[in-house]
Amino acid sequence: MRNVPHQPRMIGVFRPMLPSLVYRMVRTVDLRLLWKFGYNFGFKGMLSVERFKRGLKKGKVFPPFLYISIINSCNLRCQGCWVDVAAPESMISFEDLDKLITNAKKHGNTFFGILGGEPFMHPDLIRILEAHPDCYFQIFTNGHFITDKVAAELRRVGNATVLLSIEGREIVSDERRGRKKVLNHTLRGLEACINHRIITGVATSVCQSNFDDLVQESWVDELIKRGVHYAWFHTYRAVGPDPKPELALTPDQVLAVRRFGVEMRNQKSIGFVDAYWDDKGNALCPAAVGISHHISPWGDIEPCPIIQFASESIHDNDGDIYTTMTESPLLSDFRKTAADATRGCIVLERPDLLKEIVERNGAHDTTARKQAMPELEAMSSLNSQYNPGNEIPEKHWLYRFAKKYWFFGFGAYT
Repeated sequence: MRNVPHQPRMIGVFRPMLPSLVYRMVRTVDLRLLWKFGYNFGFKGMLSVERFKRGLKKGKVFPPFLYISIINSCNLRCQGCWVDVAAPESMISFEDLDKLITNAKKHGNTFFGILGGEPFMHPDLIRILEAHPDCYFQIFTNGHFITDKVAAELRRVGNATVLLSIEGREIVSDERRGRKKVLNHTLRGLEACINHRIITGVATSVCQSNFDDLVQESWVDELIKRGVHYAWFHTYRAVGPDPKPELALTPDQVLAVRRFGVEMRNQKSIGFVDAYWDDKGNALCPAAVGISHHISPWGDIEPCPIIQFASESIHDNDGDIYTTMTESPLLSDFRKTAADATRGCIVLERPDLLKEIVERNGAHDTTARKQAMPELEAMSSLNSQYNPGNEIPEKHWLYRFAKKYWFFGFGAYT
């Protein structure tokens, strides 16, 4: 595998991305679902961030975007997975999920990322979406459980987008996901979502084994041809019981992924998500700036999904998630220490500092395997998205505007 900067092949003349994407969305998505996306996620999401900014001025940090791993079980065994997918099944009950979301809504939250394990293995997933029609949900899934019937239910409730994980072509997918014919099963789930006119995305954890195949204009064109509405290219995190650091990208490759995303969202009729750079191309960590935190399948409140330590849970303070999060010494210490150390990922760059934070706050291991501390101690420093002097600003006016006002450093970095 070569470790040189990758330059996406640019073909033809510039095409106006935004009108083409809007046209494609209107033609392929149920208009009721588009309204839910625009209002629950777009308009109300902006209000959530504005409320978050007002809270910061008062010293209260309550993230506008919560990510919830609702179950630990999964049918796949992915390389580098940090979730205890083979452990006895544990899930957040419908009652606890309902209470959590209801409490968060009282403080302005309307967007929730739903993770696993595999979220569609939770028996009450559709029920929780249905219980909160005034919210919007993004479901991270391998797509294997999305049948025609399930897709029809998603369209009926109307307030969720699915983000299907594709880790490579057929051979690489099987290797990365630990099972056979993984890609075919995922593509069937993707097709069901597209057929039922659901807003559908594809996520890729870009690593050494899929970099050359997927960080390509031809792959983006294929996604568009299949009807995909947005993509999320995030870089591989070498963490967990089997971290496989050999899959991690070099600094030049991470920079190439950033450049690729900026170019593609400026040229293609597909949305491109990223959560690790602001409008000027400065690196950021969503957990360090306080815009998002994570809840484990056991209800533990963690700084982010790959940090499996916590001092609080969703059951503290009689389920008042706002009080628990805004008064958490662990979350506060993490945000300050991480932001002071780097604009990138403290887990990858400074595992020694993360260990100090955990020990300083008496945080406990939130895994079923109870090996999170030995795993942390065994980590060596790796690069992350922080690459000072090589910032790549956003080119498209809409992404630049949105990031400037609703997704930036929020004063965390000095």
